[in-house]
Amino acid sequence: MYISTSKPLSRRTVLKHAGIALTLPMLDAMVPAFAAGPTPAAPKRFVGISLALGLHNPLLIPEGTGRDYQPSHYLKDIQDLREDFTVISGTSHPDVQGGHAAEASIFSACPMKRGSVTNNTISIDQLMAKHLGHHTRFPSLVLNTNNSRSPSYTENGSMIPAISDARKLFAQLFIEDTPSAKKRQEMINAQGKSILDIIRSETKSLSRQLGPGDRDKMDEWLTSVRELETRLESNEVWLDRAKPNVNAKPNLAENNNAPDQMRAMLDVVALALQTDSTRFITLHCTGNNVRALEGVEESYHALSHHGKNPEKLEQLSIVEKTTIDNWGNFLRQLKKHDILDDTMSLLTSNLGNASSHDNRNMPVLFAGGGFKHGQHLAFSSTKNYPLPNLYLSMLQNIGLERESFATSTGTMNGLNFG
Repeated sequence: MYISTSKPLSRRTVLKHAGIALTLPMLDAMVPAFAAGPTPAAPKRFVGISLALGLHNPLLIPEGTGRDYQPSHYLKDIQDLREDFTVISGTSHPDVQGGHAAEASIFSACPMKRGSVTNNTISIDQLMAKHLGHHTRFPSLVLNTNNSRSPSYTENGSMIPAISDARKLFAQLFIEDTPSAKKRQEMINAQGKSILDIIRSETKSLSRQLGPGDRDKMDEWLTSVRELETRLESNEVWLDRAKPNVNAKPNLAENNNAPDQMRAMLDVVALALQTDSTRFITLHCTGNNVRALEGVEESYHALSHHGKNPEKLEQLSIVEKTTIDNWGNFLRQLKKHDILDDTMSLLTSNLGNASSHDNRNMPVLFAGGGFKHGQHLAFSSTKNYPLPNLYLSMLQNIGLERESFATSTGTMNGLNFG
């Protein structure tokens, strides 16, 4: 029987005329009939901002709980964003100690004890990038305002060095590489793949001589080799694609001025998200020079060890409120470009009390991502709620249906999807 193709075929029509009950492949003639299908879901993103010196909780945590909270001193100037973020208090990473050293666990929630050496585990940003980072030119961005330290860790517990210069970050994202630089990258990719070919050939014969335990270890290692090969292939695809033209210049920071360094980095991060250059970013804020702020006369680290001294606390409040305001301005940029609802932004620190190096009661502000915000989730300050539960909620929000992350006990209570 002849069926005219002057109009698009529907799948039902083909099945009816065929008189059979088989699932047919999608034919070219069917494409217009299905063209009005569901719109692809907007990409989900994550930006984790960590503060090396914490936030003073008495000036951060609001009075009241739920949706009726009264904004604290630090939150009063971002109340136009009230429905876009949630304040979370009374949380920490279970079994994490070590004061400043615990910054390694900010995004991995890997248990660690004071004075002991612990192998880290994969951080949440790198877990997201591992599964979803291939959609963009840069699977992830790892940044620091002042040095190469970062709380981003690979699956085998290796720290990923951070980019610490907003100028270099802007150039990497938006300025086209020279022909010689592209050629060099092609050579690096080719050399990497040739080495992988040798590894694959050598290990194939070796595997036959190994026992079951060693064979499992070899398989695990070969998996990481295959992931490296995938990244090399992805690099080749992006080499020939033009970088986004943002028609903008980086808003550069004053040298060694910590608040300006944070602002400059976040301005470039916003551009990276707007152009879909990457979807998973961490920014570790470690700058110590804050004297450029009016009313501040001491270094950030000295102020963080305030010992409840009123003069130091007053100066510290200027520094930390500027940090919160910078975060608020970043959220406003995302909201202006209609990507805040698809971007989860977490502002936190491993230090709940920097003055005493206490890792309990971590400061947590969480925005965007399509969650129902506008509330203060207050958990116990003496028996902290596990913050990894928030991380599990974030993973599920971007489509990674995992049952746990690190020491999580479930998804976060009180945090619901919009």
